[in-house]
Amino acid sequence: MIEFRSLNNLSIYLDRLIKGRLWFKVIIGLLLGAGIGVLLNPSTGLLSENISLRMADWLDLPGQIFMRLVQMIMIPLIFTSIITGIVGNTSENLKTFGLRLLLYFIFTTSIAIMIGLVVTLVLKPGQYIFDLGGFPNSGQSLKTPPEQTDIIGNIPNAISNLIPNNPMESILTGEMLGVVIFTIIIGVAITQLRSEIARPIIRFSEAIQKICMIVVSWAMMLVPYAVFGLIAALLSRTNVEIFLGLGYYMFVVLLGLIVLLIFYLMLALIITKKNPFKFLKAIREPQLLAFSTASSAAVMPLSMKTADEKLGVSSNISDFVIPVGATINMDGTALFQCVTTLFMAQAYGIELSIVSLLLITFTVVAASIGTPAIPGGGVIILASVLQSAGIPIDGLIIIIGIDRILGMFRTAVNVTGDLTACIIFNKFYGAKPKLESEN
Repeated sequence: MIEFRSLNNLSIYLDRLIKGRLWFKVIIGLLLGAGIGVLLNPSTGLLSENISLRMADWLDLPGQIFMRLVQMIMIPLIFTSIITGIVGNTSENLKTFGLRLLLYFIFTTSIAIMIGLVVTLVLKPGQYIFDLGGFPNSGQSLKTPPEQTDIIGNIPNAISNLIPNNPMESILTGEMLGVVIFTIIIGVAITQLRSEIARPIIRFSEAIQKICMIVVSWAMMLVPYAVFGLIAALLSRTNVEIFLGLGYYMFVVLLGLIVLLIFYLMLALIITKKNPFKFLKAIREPQLLAFSTASSAAVMPLSMKTADEKLGVSSNISDFVIPVGATINMDGTALFQCVTTLFMAQAYGIELSIVSLLLITFTVVAASIGTPAIPGGGVIILASVLQSAGIPIDGLIIIIGIDRILGMFRTAVNVTGDLTACIIFNKFYGAKPKLESEN
């Protein structure tokens, strides 16, 4: 077996963020940003609209730098991490394990969407906005490729398009699903090489991982300032009454995420006999870091370390499940996209048929698989979901404004889902645990 240093060894770059209570600094940044944003809003009369907009642009700067830094290293980090997991598995184990992991992710994503459908159809958060006059509608919509607007009719093409004919194009455009499949193919091919031939590739990948983690540690230093600036800029630009009116919608999203979290805990209890409270205690550090950064890709090393050392998961399992899950297992994001789509339909007074609901469900499953593991990734993909359902996208700008807050919660749920998958698959495919911290 080719020796490969696991990515969880690089979590030392994130340790000081946990010890420095990054999550607490983020909460302070949220509160201070909200206060400053309200004061800077032109409706208070303290500043003119022109000055307020200029200050909002500067307040946005730390957040924009943070998101660009994370985007910059996301693909090389995921690329090398997936190769780590593949190299650590036997090819025979990978064939059955990989397929069942994909089916498991599709199953949990479908459950997340069903939860989103139920809570939104029952609580109707968009009805409040509709009663206030609804969102603005200019009649404009984003242009999307035919395969996005008619996914069901193009299933064969969608399947064949999973394999990228130009990997560089997928990398340059940030098409993560194509990058993942290309990486898996390359990783399996590496396992077929002799050790002396593969070793330089392995060492080069290790160096790339270390470089990426150094950049991630730099980006994380900006997180409290980024959150402060983004929230202040949001409230300085947005009508406070509209923002408060969206509170019910945010409550529905959070309620759905709580139900999804309970579903994970039930899975862990039934399949692996893990005590839910002990499980939550063991994974609190990656959850807090995920909440702070709103990026499941940035939390991967800490998630791997937690899976190995606190959950007793075999490193071969965590090295594969965590990076793949951070890319395609976006259950919290899928729930958010489903709730938001129905919320906007209700806000516009659009009645959706059963066929439309099924189309939305299928589209969200497909879209969530390709959602970037970065802050705001869910909203980037959401436009195609709205387009497929025939819902105007004009109100999306308001959703983008509050997405940072919701993104912090759904990323914590996404990371919980990845760690739940780790302990479930470790039960069936893992080696004997190195540490049984919960006994």
